[in-house]
Amino acid sequence: MSAFLQEIEGLYAQAMEELAAAQTTASSEAWYAKYLSRKGELTAQLRGLGQLPADEKPAAGKRINEIKNGLSNALQARQATIAQAEMEETLSAEGIDVTLPGRLQQVGKLHPTTVAMNQIIDIFTQMGFEVFDSPEVETDADNFELLNFPPGHPAREMQDSFYTATPDVILRTHTSPGQLHAMRKYAPDPLRVILPGKCYRNEDVTARSEMMFYQVEGLAVGRNITFSDLKGVLFNYANQMYGEGRQIRFRKSYFPFTEPSVEVDVDCILCGGEGCRVCKYSGWLEILGAGMVHPVVLRNGGYDPAVYSGFAFGMGIERQAMLKYSIDDIRYFYDNDARFLARVG
Repeated sequence: MSAFLQEIEGLYAQAMEELAAAQTTASSEAWYAKYLSRKGELTAQLRGLGQLPADEKPAAGKRINEIKNGLSNALQARQATIAQAEMEETLSAEGIDVTLPGRLQQVGKLHPTTVAMNQIIDIFTQMGFEVFDSPEVETDADNFELLNFPPGHPAREMQDSFYTATPDVILRTHTSPGQLHAMRKYAPDPLRVILPGKCYRNEDVTARSEMMFYQVEGLAVGRNITFSDLKGVLFNYANQMYGEGRQIRFRKSYFPFTEPSVEVDVDCILCGGEGCRVCKYSGWLEILGAGMVHPVVLRNGGYDPAVYSGFAFGMGIERQAMLKYSIDDIRYFYDNDARFLARVG
């Protein structure tokens, strides 16, 4: 063995011995600086490789690379051992009691709108209503005309629409066109369905109105269905949604797709009908609109109005949640404020 290789082997043995004696991360980093860095002793030895005779260079170069790789691997292993020991020492010093229960991670909650929607769906499905999905994009005919909103009808001004690039195709302004889809599917058989979903209206966002909101439409069609049936269903809903002992009242109103039409109120759940700020001291809270299905709509859905009758109702889901949880601004639902969502959801 040449004198050069003897010197390299001696350096290797010395480095391995010092590495084994390193007990801290700092000492291992100092070892690296001493032997493997650009100014380290092994790097300095590599510069002497060019002074060797040509026949000794291959063997010497090979051995130097082996030593360099061996030292690098040994350093990684030693640093891993040191890191484990230092972590155990730190944990021991902190005195962690591993028998203590861990911290529970926070889990997400359902959105208040989803909570209210699920409650509404549960109430009506218990009464025999089936959930029916209908599209959010409708033709002008299904959204208005076939629901007894002829072109130019003043009631169209109540619902400012979002129109698409396709002529006469709009984002639905209410869930009522779902009535037509349901009737066309089931006619001439009787039906009881609720239609929850998003609606869109091109209007200013205020404390009481949003351009995107949720509604639930209800529809029942059959022989000999009367207004008393509608009253019983809504009375049962109010008592399940807002608590036993609720009273409801009907006020005459107008909707093109029902006749007669009514607005439905429930006695204030906060003051019990005595009058307060929430009910504007009237003792009543408006919860939904309803009525008997207009003969024109029945006929457009495939039912003979001389044989069949039906009732329909519609409510804003956010409106129901606002009343139940005493929320005074609909914008809270979609502001993404985690404090509000945690309180209500």
